[in-house]
Amino acid sequence: MKLSELKSILENAADLAFYLEDGTAVPQHFHVTEVGAINKHFIDCGGTVRTEYAVNFQLWSANDTDHRLAPAKLLHIIALSEDKLGLTDGEIEVEYQAGTIGKYGLEYNGTHLVLTSKKTACLAEDQCGIPAAKPKRKLSELQAQQSCAPGSGCC
Repeated sequence: MKLSELKSILENAADLAFYLEDGTAVPQHFHVTEVGAINKHFIDCGGTVRTEYAVNFQLWSANDTDHRLAPAKLLHIIALSEDKLGLTDGEIEVEYQAGTIGKYGLEYNGTHLVLTSKKTACLAEDQCGIPAAKPKRKLSELQAQQSCAPGSGCC
């Protein structure tokens, strides 16, 4: 989700709730302790120099269980961050501690904001020696094709 999408959701939201993909709720008394711009400048394993930009939110839960962050307050925090940090419309990453600090994507399911799993990947598979995935085929399909019939050249 991009920052502009989140702002649009917040403008019409009555309350603010985050959930993990498995349905576990982020405690309602969470704080947004950081909003920032992350500029990543790196080289992949194939030697290509790359840059990435993301808008980062850090969620934190304390023992002040009466705390609730309203959508309007988060919009104010975002506006302040845009002004002071020069945030632009980028993909949102959310840091949240569940055992250790995790990095999540953000989606909206029509009711709640959902912290989505992020995965690592090789950006230069063609230069890294990673074999292409072989298509999985059912043995019954191969037998139906008689691909190993005498004289077919399969043996």
